[in-house]
Amino acid sequence: MPFQRPPTVSKEIDPRRSLGLRVKELRAEYGLTQEDLADRSGLFRTYLSRIESGQANPTLTVLYQVAAAFPIGVIELLTPATKDDPPKVRSAAPLSRGRVKK
Repeated sequence: MPFQRPPTVSKEIDPRRSLGLRVKELRAEYGLTQEDLADRSGLFRTYLSRIESGQANPTLTVLYQVAAAFPIGVIELLTPATKDDPPKVRSAAPLSRGRVKK
């Protein structure tokens, strides 16, 4: 009997993009910035940005780190997002540009 490939996920739904939307949605729900989530999960903010944009393919270990930062289970993290464009979360602290006002 020849090898048969298992059924694939629809090409319309990229699992990396789906995960990214879910992480964004959860961050908005919890009121966290990418920097906040990076601190909670022990990951770099730039890596989280790549996950949210669907450019990264995180390992199972990373999925557990991200889920624990919310805190939710990995299954809930992998649940598809309910919104295609979650609201942005902005930091309450103003960005420092290295200048000090006198």
